[in-house]
Amino acid sequence: MAQDTDRVDGATDKAAGKAGISRHLVMAAVVLVALLVGGGGMAAFFMFTGGDDAQTPVETAPAVKAKALYTKVRTLEGQPMFVVTLASQDGKRHMLQVHIEAKSRDPEVVEVLTLHMPRVVAKLNELFRAQPFESLLTVGGKLQLKAQGLQVIQEFMQEKIGRPGVEALLFTSFVMQ
Repeated sequence: MAQDTDRVDGATDKAAGKAGISRHLVMAAVVLVALLVGGGGMAAFFMFTGGDDAQTPVETAPAVKAKALYTKVRTLEGQPMFVVTLASQDGKRHMLQVHIEAKSRDPEVVEVLTLHMPRVVAKLNELFRAQPFESLLTVGGKLQLKAQGLQVIQEFMQEKIGRPGVEALLFTSFVMQ
């Protein structure tokens, strides 16, 4: 009987050993297939995205843009924000506080904006005061105000330096109550 027990235990050990080996083989095969697929994918990527050797570097190089320059549009007292009273249909008094920066890529534009900041501020104040409160409650209204402000500054710069100069107007803070 003792001999039969040893035989059964030995058979169980052999079966467990074969199962362990087959699991290891399956895992190794899965890893190998994954590596082959990944490597093939990378090879295909580099083959299809690689440039033609006949092209010159000048043809493929993108145009380098000048560094963006940001000018804080400040009120006469040096305050970094505009505060204006808005017209409203509900008869209540509503206020707008906005911080603005002008984006350009030309140091001359920054210099002219800084020199003529009082006129720029006056023109933007006129624009902001004319806005109805209800129109600024929507995202579309805010985007329209930003576009109108950019147009005002670009027209002013066109008058001063002969080109728009400012490529974007950024509202870095926009608060209404």
